[in-house]
Amino acid sequence: MKTILASETVEIPEEVTGTLTRNFKHLNLDFQLREGGRRLKLDAWFGTRRTMAVIRTAISHVRNLITGLTKGFCYKMRFVYAHFPINASIIAANRGIEIRNFLVGKKKLGVDLLTLRSFEQFIIKYEHEYFL
Repeated sequence: MKTILASETVEIPEEVTGTLTRNFKHLNLDFQLREGGRRLKLDAWFGTRRTMAVIRTAISHVRNLITGLTKGFCYKMRFVYAHFPINASIIAANRGIEIRNFLVGKKKLGVDLLTLRSFEQFIIKYEHEYFL
């Protein structure tokens, strides 16, 4: 059975000033900004059960984008090993991480971190935590 019209709305708070972009072109939904750009409405016309579930998923993605703009986010990266130790160190004045002895390899792996605000290293027994 198909539903003729299913819609959901999400409120955009006043404190959101930045912009984030996300591509939803693969979804068969109508996106509309209403009330001066402070409310986003998603519509699905003649949708199946799967399309109804996609509406809620898209709304959740938009809410996560709004949360990232208002509250920020924190990535935590943890190196855990059981027998062969993985060595990691901060390189180039907090610009990246160098990983050594990964999968018992001799090659050094370097990871450049682009916009880095704060970077901390905590060493726990058998674990290395890096808070970005």
